[in-house]
Amino acid sequence: MTLKAVLFDFNGTLVNDEDIHQQLIDEILVGENLRPDPAEYRQLCLGRSDRACLKALLESRARVVNDRYLQQLIDRKSIAYQRKVQTQEKLPIYPGVEDLIYKLRLARLKMGVVSGALRGEIELVLSRTELLPHFAVIVAGDDITVSKPEPDSYLLAVERLQQLHPELGLEVKDCLAIEDTPAGIEAAQGAGMQVVGVANTYPFHMLQRLANWTVDYLIELELDRVQQIFSGELPPQTPIDC
Repeated sequence: MTLKAVLFDFNGTLVNDEDIHQQLIDEILVGENLRPDPAEYRQLCLGRSDRACLKALLESRARVVNDRYLQQLIDRKSIAYQRKVQTQEKLPIYPGVEDLIYKLRLARLKMGVVSGALRGEIELVLSRTELLPHFAVIVAGDDITVSKPEPDSYLLAVERLQQLHPELGLEVKDCLAIEDTPAGIEAAQGAGMQVVGVANTYPFHMLQRLANWTVDYLIELELDRVQQIFSGELPPQTPIDC
């Protein structure tokens, strides 16, 4: 087994924008004459798509909406998110992201983004930060009908990468996922991948119980060590905190 590709979550992993998403979700709830609840947002929304988040929040308040109306809410939030991002002079990319991408490029590893965020949001941020060319595939919320923690988005990313690069002979076991939430970790592991948990959103000790490796910051990820474990040069029982 050889590490061939690294798949990144987006919100909370590459970009520090969870506070923006929570603010916009809260505004939608207020517009529906509903009261926001920060604890409930954390429970129902972190690591999940806007569709899954809004549907769960509305259902918890006994509000049932049809798919068309739900899509209107999602579109309204996405437009507001993109407007907010476009007004920011410097986007909040997490420290260490660019350094890790540089290391992955030197190692000739393919990269992708797997997220419940909409494609327009992802591409806007990555374009403005000049990171977009480094990602061979993006699987966004537009591409799937289910949200993490279901593994579908990761399986689709592997399928698309293999279509782009058939010479890789890529399988899910050859991929490493980088996630910041339990839902994301569960999705990647459900697809059959090993996972790095980065403690941007949840405490280190919580992610350490779930992920194969855990770091406080992406800059701490020891890529050489991870590659050695993938190739069998180091035993899998090597301590999982990098």
